[in-house]
Amino acid sequence: MTTDIKKFKSTDGKYNHTGAKHEIIDDFDLHEADLQELTIDQKFVQDAMDVIFKEGVVKARDRRRKVVEYHEPDDLRELFDFKIEDNGSDSETLLQLLRDTFKYSVLPANPRFFNQLFSGQDSYGLVGQWLTDAINSSAYTYEVSPVFILMEHEVIKRLCESVGYVKGDGVFCPGGSIANMYAMNIARFKKFGVDVKTKGLFGLPRMISFTSEHSHYSIKKGAAFLGFGTDNITLVKCDERGKMIPEDLEKKIIETKEQGNVPLFVNATSGTTVLGAFDPLDKIADVCEKHDVWLHVDACWGGSASMSRKWKHLMKGVERTNSLAWCQHKMMGVPLQCSAFLMNGNIGLMHEAHCAGARYLFQQDKFYDISYDTGDKVIQCGRKVDAFKLWLMFKAKGNVGFEEEINIKFDNSRYLAQLVKERTGFQLVAEPECTNVCFWYIPPSIRDLERDEKFNSLLEKVAPIIKERMVKQGTLLIGYQPLSNKPNFFRHIFSNAKTTKQDVQFIVDEIERLGRNITIQDLKTYRTVNEE
Repeated sequence: MTTDIKKFKSTDGKYNHTGAKHEIIDDFDLHEADLQELTIDQKFVQDAMDVIFKEGVVKARDRRRKVVEYHEPDDLRELFDFKIEDNGSDSETLLQLLRDTFKYSVLPANPRFFNQLFSGQDSYGLVGQWLTDAINSSAYTYEVSPVFILMEHEVIKRLCESVGYVKGDGVFCPGGSIANMYAMNIARFKKFGVDVKTKGLFGLPRMISFTSEHSHYSIKKGAAFLGFGTDNITLVKCDERGKMIPEDLEKKIIETKEQGNVPLFVNATSGTTVLGAFDPLDKIADVCEKHDVWLHVDACWGGSASMSRKWKHLMKGVERTNSLAWCQHKMMGVPLQCSAFLMNGNIGLMHEAHCAGARYLFQQDKFYDISYDTGDKVIQCGRKVDAFKLWLMFKAKGNVGFEEEINIKFDNSRYLAQLVKERTGFQLVAEPECTNVCFWYIPPSIRDLERDEKFNSLLEKVAPIIKERMVKQGTLLIGYQPLSNKPNFFRHIFSNAKTTKQDVQFIVDEIERLGRNITIQDLKTYRTVNEE
């Protein structure tokens, strides 16, 4: 039998071979000769890292490169080898597939990608991601993940401090939607105790949760997933800026009680997905404390404002909330994914709500302090180590560096809002509060029309036409959507600290270039593939 495992030199110059009499070496190090004897798969890793660095770091960040080289699905299937076959491919073929993957993918590292709540590429975070995958550990026990467990403790502590949770608890979980669901489940456990965990919903009263009209859809998904039912989500009215109205919240809580139901959970939002609104947490906390309702904050998007002394006032009152979801892979620029669920006090409650006590993993007679085995307080078993890349970014930037980056993003949003107000044919939907800038582009062909229903039906088509053009030309990527009775508008997101003032100027120039020749006939006849 052959093997590609080779011998390594120890620090004293002697050889140690794999086998029954393998010698463990302290302070193990490689010598130059070892790097000349790489196996085929090790050489592939070395060459692949070179491809990834050139294509995914240097070229992907270059403004001269397209944000996307778009092809229709059937065409892309012809251009790219997606097939999975019986026999494997050689290294050169695999390296070319890596290059092709970069070529045909959307590149969020490009400074002109503004399509989602995440964008950009942080070098320190990227290295943290690579190291995490190289070690390939799971964050459930100190036994298998000692360094990462302590790192997560330290990072959770820092995040809790940022939002004013003096005695906090928390964990990293796979995305903000899951973090919001953690809050809903823990609120139910807090209210009804261990019986809800062991006996389920049988015999319990109807539980009602409250969230704003502009909140994230994960609250409804969580209600369905956790067995509350989407009919038991009550939507609270928002003002013209998109903020929850506390008076309407209290009115609906009182109505819930009068109907014999239990007001269980309120989800406030710090940084709504579309308009970027921050709900008035102090006033909402007054209502929740009065009626004994768990107050959670979906701060997945806007939570990073707490890192800036200039902008943390947007979250005034957050220290009075019971729990919080915060995605560091959004405005803080950590590579996907990195999302924290934080709790204000209630130490141990998360563990009580979720623990299963698997004896093959969480033995109670271990030789070390088992309080560091944090895996039983989450609903997962295997859990990716998401804390390390954020920890490394904190080490590289410090609190001050992160604050400066958050300020850059807010400043860029205010600059774009100024340009929109100054440029003919552009109109703000609302003054920005977070780093979302929402606006319409109105082409010359309809600028003089009366602003009525007919006008709105035409304006509805402008953003989709411009979006199709920008995607196919690859110059820019920005999202759009309708909201309430408002026709489609652009939602521009600033979450990349490398975006410059010149990039911001390019946004309005490029949208105008792509849209100024749109005719009324174009708007009347425009149909998407999904509408045909």
